[in-house]
Formats: sequence, structure tokens, C-alpha cells
Amino acid sequence: MRGVIKHYLKAEAEYFQAAERYGKKFELRLNDRDYQPGDIVVLQEMEDGRFTGRTLRLGEITYVLEGPIFGLAEGWVIFSWRAKD
Repeated sequence: MRGVIKHYLKAEAEYFQAAERYGKKFELRLNDRDYQPGDIVVLQEMEDGRFTGRTLRLGEITYVLEGPIFGLAEGWVIFSWRAKD
């Protein structure tokens, strides 16, 4: 059985700040990590191709929509999360 995985994801400053400041609750990603409900997501802010040192623990993945469906290409996913203590 696969355990819970903590995914550290690079995010350009614009998207990092959308989650931090405005409550964005979804990500569109290539599914190269086998994202699953229950996994934990942590964003690492990038600016001009470099890490800023800022991280944001988003929480637990609650839903994963996998392509191909509704224009989402095969191999890509959209997932949502909820904050988790």
C-alpha cells in the first residue's frame, strides 16, 4: 500500500502569492508524481528561476481530476486541497 507523500512543488511568485494571499485552492500539474488524495502539498516560491526561500504548506489533496477529460491532456491533473494542521 502506498503511504502519504509530501510533495514539494516549485511555484512562480505569481502563483505562490495567489495561494498565499487570495486562497487559490487548485493546481494544474503534469502528473509526474502520482498525486493522490491524502498527499500533502508544499509550495516553494521561485522568482527569476531561483528559490526565494519562502514555502507555503497548502494542505492535504482532496480531489484529483486526471486527463484526458474536458480538454485536460493525458498525463496532466488538476487537484484541490484543504488546509490541514
